[in-house]
Amino acid sequence: MTTETPRFARTLKTRHIQFIAIGGAIGAGLFLGSGAAIAQAGPSVLIAYAMAGLAVFLMARALGELTLNRPAVPAFTSHVDDLVGHWAGFISGWSYWLIWVLVGIAEITAAGVFVKFWAPDFPQWITALMTLVGLYIANRVGVRLFGEVEFALTLIKVAAIVLLIVGGAALVLFGFGAAGKDASFANLWSRGGMFPFGLAGLFAVLPTALFSFGGTELVGVTAAESEDPERSLPKAINGVILRILLFYVGSLAVIMAVTPWSGIPANESPFVAVLQKIGLSGAAGVINFVVLSAVISSCNSGVFATGRVLSAMAARGQAPAFLARNDKRQLPTNAITASTLAMLVGVGLNYAFPEQVFGYVMSLVAALLLWTWLMVVLAHFSFRRRLAAEERAALRFPTLLYPASNWIVIAFIALVTVVMAIEPSARPTFYTAVIWFSGVGLIYALFVRRRR
Repeated sequence: MTTETPRFARTLKTRHIQFIAIGGAIGAGLFLGSGAAIAQAGPSVLIAYAMAGLAVFLMARALGELTLNRPAVPAFTSHVDDLVGHWAGFISGWSYWLIWVLVGIAEITAAGVFVKFWAPDFPQWITALMTLVGLYIANRVGVRLFGEVEFALTLIKVAAIVLLIVGGAALVLFGFGAAGKDASFANLWSRGGMFPFGLAGLFAVLPTALFSFGGTELVGVTAAESEDPERSLPKAINGVILRILLFYVGSLAVIMAVTPWSGIPANESPFVAVLQKIGLSGAAGVINFVVLSAVISSCNSGVFATGRVLSAMAARGQAPAFLARNDKRQLPTNAITASTLAMLVGVGLNYAFPEQVFGYVMSLVAALLLWTWLMVVLAHFSFRRRLAAEERAALRFPTLLYPASNWIVIAFIALVTVVMAIEPSARPTFYTAVIWFSGVGLIYALFVRRRR
């Protein structure tokens, strides 16, 4: 069994790391999944995103502390392997790899949906295939190109969200034009209150919020290829709260203020639908291009993440050895290729089940993320327990409010687990995740543990 740590090219700059952290968490969950979340919870969806946002920020701080104080470890799954146990590392590695494969499938599915805005009859699966092939090429060329593509795509969606918030807020505050007559922040509480479906509605959308923030932990993967992780990583992680308040809570609050939440369609992008509803069809086309670039950006992160995680696992003997090999540019080419081939399943699903694939995949990713976040905080607990008092005092980028911060994350994970177990729409994917964890655990017990 090989245990050599894979070495990657350190060519990502601080701006790349910051924008990868933004881009990984702003994709189909916000631009497509939020429509269904608004329909389920009404304005209380803002509280759901804030709750999930706090949990992901605290989890990211724990991961940041692990990453900066154990710099030789290439991926967060390796922290889990070392600090929680080989069984946990094996299950976490394959589960995180599957998460990003599924995220890639969700994003190329969303790309197919958004292209229908301009070409309603264009086959969804062809868009999915074209998107995946293009991103595979970008990831094969080099890490620097990946970073530049991600930087450009994220810049587009950040600028668009900021403009949408500013424009929507101006419409609400000054009420200009015909569209401004119905625009009011009172729309957030005047139609059934903040909780039109009670606490049940709020809890029901927590898995959607969880899915939306999946990708924030990608900073722990990109650190291995950053020129200056001690500078870039804290900046990226500390910006999580601002991004959540601005991009999720802020943008959705403005959308529901511009038009009553009850009129937002569940199966479309609320960003595009609202602009169409107020008569800005041209702007709707521009925003549709932005949300298309957003999901391509998130899928780009998925191709990147799956390759690095699979390579790190292979180096530890938890995946076939050939997947650990890098090419002359220090790219995990074999792992990237294998992961992209796995995402091709999504093309087939878009051909066979174009209407159902996104919702099912989104729910399954949320269930798998529960395990991922739990393993991060358990690894962090173990790391802290092994330190002497003077070592704890010398920690770089120490976690805020430890150990309460980790217990807050665990409480959130427990709440979402209960919701998914009892919510009829989420129950099938919850049981699918349980079967997955059981199956991977059984494989470890029967085949991997015996080799150690």
